[in-house]
Amino acid sequence: MTLRSSLRLVHSLILFVLAFLTGEAYASGMETVKTAPDKKGFVLHPSGDRYIPWGHNYASVDIMERLANDPARVEREFGEMKAAGTNVARIHPEMSRILLGPGTADQHALEQLGKILKIAENSGIHLKITGLACYKIKDRMAWYDSMDEQDRWKTQAFFWETIARTCAESPAVFAYDLVNEPAAVGKGADGWYTGRMGDVEFCQRLSLNPGTRNGDDVFREWTKRMVAAIRTHDQTHLITMGMLPFPGAYKVAAEQLDFVSPHLYPKAGKVDDEIKLLKQFAWGKPIVIGETFPLNCGADDEREFLLKSRDFAHGWMGHWPDEPPAKLAELKETGKATIPNAIWLSWVELFQEIGPLMTGGKPR
Repeated sequence: MTLRSSLRLVHSLILFVLAFLTGEAYASGMETVKTAPDKKGFVLHPSGDRYIPWGHNYASVDIMERLANDPARVEREFGEMKAAGTNVARIHPEMSRILLGPGTADQHALEQLGKILKIAENSGIHLKITGLACYKIKDRMAWYDSMDEQDRWKTQAFFWETIARTCAESPAVFAYDLVNEPAAVGKGADGWYTGRMGDVEFCQRLSLNPGTRNGDDVFREWTKRMVAAIRTHDQTHLITMGMLPFPGAYKVAAEQLDFVSPHLYPKAGKVDDEIKLLKQFAWGKPIVIGETFPLNCGADDEREFLLKSRDFAHGWMGHWPDEPPAKLAELKETGKATIPNAIWLSWVELFQEIGPLMTGGKPR
């Protein structure tokens, strides 16, 4: 991040904090997001203004813990995200924090979720709420993982009824994200979880005993049930699913979703391949790229991918760093930045640089 852009971010953050403290925050005027009538993006209700999601995955494995231990940090980081041009954040409240047992929710946790909604409303950032997160292996619920498929689905539906009941009245909700990167079926020996990275696993299987059902059957049945659970309490907010880059696996599930949300990470020198993959998710519904980042490429390739994807996608979400951007810029200026620091900094700088181009505004 250049010194100029760093100072600009700090200046924007100061203005945001002053607005927050003087009661000029966004809560009173925040609008609900709806699918555009032509299914080519989103609009705000009731104004009808166009809404282009542009933001980040935030605190992917510890949002509830972070809020409980350091609420001031969460407020500060929402302010930092807003100052950088963010209008949507994807959060992943761990299922073990929400449920105490079968059919029993933790009321304190739901109060905490209400605080996140209020922080989002005050910052003017909409939330994409991802469900059923059991990422931290050490925190998994033995009673839940010992269930058979139908009891597990019943518990998942209860989770979504609980979340929808808690969040239904908040304009801060952009969408409910049913589950992160699911696989329809697996074998009993595989277990419910996959996608391991260190001490977390980010993906789940929906069935370990499909019988005569194929993957399409399982996705169709499961998605219908989760959508119905949400709609019992919330008829307004949108519903989607975080998808691995395998369009053929998810097309059936998408029939019941308001928009599709593939996770795409372009590879160095292969941006056009990723664009071709993105086009395969064009199923007549808006597309929000729910995860992207210069993970397998540099900032230049990521920039090219994002700009080219505007012809097909209607929203984008990267990842917000745990270190404040100003701290990352300071580390760079003093020559103390690590390679991960530099990658995070390149993303924040790119996000600020092309944000106006992605959302239809004027370049900064």
